[in-house]
Amino acid sequence: MEVALVNGLSYVLVTPARNEAFFIEDTIRSVLAQTTRPMRWVIVSDGSTDGTDEIAERYAREVSWIEFLRMPFRPERDFAGKVHAFNAGYASLQKLRFDVVGSLDGDISFDARYFEVLLAKFAEMPRLGVAGTPFVEGERHYDYRFANIEHVSGACQLFRRECFEMIGGYAPVPGGGIDWIAVTTARMKGWQTRTFTDTYCKHNRPIGTATRGALRASFALGQKDYRLGGHPVWELLRGVYQMRSPPYIIRGLILMSGYFWDYVRGARKSVDAELQRFHRKEQMQRLKNLFFRSGRSSRTPSATGC
Repeated sequence: MEVALVNGLSYVLVTPARNEAFFIEDTIRSVLAQTTRPMRWVIVSDGSTDGTDEIAERYAREVSWIEFLRMPFRPERDFAGKVHAFNAGYASLQKLRFDVVGSLDGDISFDARYFEVLLAKFAEMPRLGVAGTPFVEGERHYDYRFANIEHVSGACQLFRRECFEMIGGYAPVPGGGIDWIAVTTARMKGWQTRTFTDTYCKHNRPIGTATRGALRASFALGQKDYRLGGHPVWELLRGVYQMRSPPYIIRGLILMSGYFWDYVRGARKSVDAELQRFHRKEQMQRLKNLFFRSGRSSRTPSATGC
């Protein structure tokens, strides 16, 4: 099958995969079904031990444009390792001429026009640097009421090649936030970033439901918010918002506790001062926009005139 272009644009994919044996075949089948296939797709095993390698190797033997690489085993599981795996895959693509590079997780699936839709956005928007879609986990949809349509989920991020190389690729931050740092840095350097709701991807890995696990995750999320340079005012309001989700009240308090625990003990930030200033400026502007809209709505008469 020849590479199909969308308005002359071509793309490549890199998938860092660690122990995704239960999910990666659905991802592979989704890519094989695309109306616009990638020039090359590199699947990089990040030291998998569960059969991921055997599945990926089998498809690499059968499909000429799929390549399989394996990183050495490492006992720890962190996001820096994921970046090193991605970089190994990206390095193998340097001799190819392509316009867009995608970081694709090994536990998602999507419809046949997924990449065709996203490539069309790059063709329509010359300053679009990063693009993606919402994701669904079971019955849970990504909530954009307190999120940013300019953020792009790390489940699948497509970068214009020029943008990706300008930001220096992914930062190998062990504690997470590598997708957020990449997208926010792209905006800081003048690129547009956008989540498009024309389609979506499905996250197939089941999310944890145990309360203890959820609370630990909330505490860790608060810590990550601090280390990514989030503003204290923003975090307070985010914590209040999270109090509306079960376990009620407690979830928001735990989120704020994680943030201010690292704040008090002066934990090391994962971003530099420039990116932190840019991030906080964006947060404050979003709060101003939110309160302005809320105030305007409260002054708008209802249809009944009451």
